[in-house]
Amino acid sequence: MPDSITKAKTVAILGAGPVGLAAAAHVLERGMEPVVLEAGPTVGHAVRQWSHVQVFSPWEYNIDKAAARLLAETGWNKPQPDLYPTGAELLDQYLEPLATRTRLKDRIRTNSMVTSVGKVGFDKVKTKGREAAPFEIRYQNGKGPEVLRADAVIDSTGTWFSPNPAGANGLPAVGEREVQDRIAYGMPDVLGRDRARYAGRSVAVLGGGHSAIGTLIDLAKLKEQAPTTEIVWLLRGNDPSKSFGGGSADQLAARGALGSAFAALVAGGKIRSETTFGVSHVSSDGDHLRIGAGSACCGRYVTVNELIVAAGFRPDLDFLRELRLSFDPAVESTPVLAPMIDPNLHSCGTVRPHGARELAHPEAGFYIAGMKSYGRAPTFLMMTGYEQVRSIAAELAGDHEASRRVELVLPETGVCNGPAPSVSADGTTAAAGCCPAPVAAEKAGACCG
Repeated sequence: MPDSITKAKTVAILGAGPVGLAAAAHVLERGMEPVVLEAGPTVGHAVRQWSHVQVFSPWEYNIDKAAARLLAETGWNKPQPDLYPTGAELLDQYLEPLATRTRLKDRIRTNSMVTSVGKVGFDKVKTKGREAAPFEIRYQNGKGPEVLRADAVIDSTGTWFSPNPAGANGLPAVGEREVQDRIAYGMPDVLGRDRARYAGRSVAVLGGGHSAIGTLIDLAKLKEQAPTTEIVWLLRGNDPSKSFGGGSADQLAARGALGSAFAALVAGGKIRSETTFGVSHVSSDGDHLRIGAGSACCGRYVTVNELIVAAGFRPDLDFLRELRLSFDPAVESTPVLAPMIDPNLHSCGTVRPHGARELAHPEAGFYIAGMKSYGRAPTFLMMTGYEQVRSIAAELAGDHEASRRVELVLPETGVCNGPAPSVSADGTTAAAGCCPAPVAAEKAGACCG
């Protein structure tokens, strides 16, 4: 006689950031058992690194629905939906209550660094019986090696701790590793924690995305307080205006305002820009860094005290080597998702909502969600990750209809560079400077929401 009690499916969730905790909430709501492994000492460890930064989406877009339902059980006071939180407020008012006051609190293991993921009894080559084998997740927690077995895995470890190097060819610039003490990656707190490092110094910022723009704006504020501060913007491309965003056309007002404020600083001469500056080598020159573009003998140089590299991030895939995964060779996302986010194909800041189907790998039961799912592509929104894990949890629970249903409408950026107007074979149009109309977008996997 079969057992009348079926054991709940165990889902290992790697990373306790916003998307990882949302995944845990959806998994729990679906009657499965989440186990969250977080490398840092507390939840939201990566968010703490940019706690000084105000996000450009308001609270209404930063709270997952399943997480909100869990929090509601505790009498949680939901933040005002139209306010824009900082990273610190995101932690204090949302992530920490979610991790410590709800039914998730006993399902999160902090200080647990995942070192490898595989299948019990199967190396990467062995096939027969593979799908029935559980996953084996190995991790370190200060007590020695630990092992967790799970029926499914959602990797939401993000990319914050894997920044791209300064080198324009994707490799570290020659000499970059030797001057690490003079280089910061990501978004240092130039107005707070790191103020003494940058005030009154000459600082170069490399990058053209939101992280670079936000840091340059903060440096301009620092210059008002410490007038001897010098700011140089290093841009690999030749058109600074691409970094200014959609302005008033952006449906996320704070994101549009960020670009507009930055454009005004550049136009007013507050920030010196060096375009087509592909960093090739960096060397120490006394109290300065000598940053070169081109050949060592006859290239261009910029000399500063400090360099901030805000050139994006890349996924850490090393600990997943024993799984059967499939990645686009350029973007390093799944091949189905890649055409929707590849900056070589379009510059849309908004991607059509997607879920388990687009994120599936050959290894059944394994998914990458959140920022890491985008591989090397930029411009990820938290709510995109929330929709991803909602769909994944539904798929793992066997609710395929809910998994494929789209439950999210994303705000447009107001910027979407594309070809001139055209008419497709089915009569749909593509507007100048924007994405294809919705029907064509759906067919092409384009970026319109």
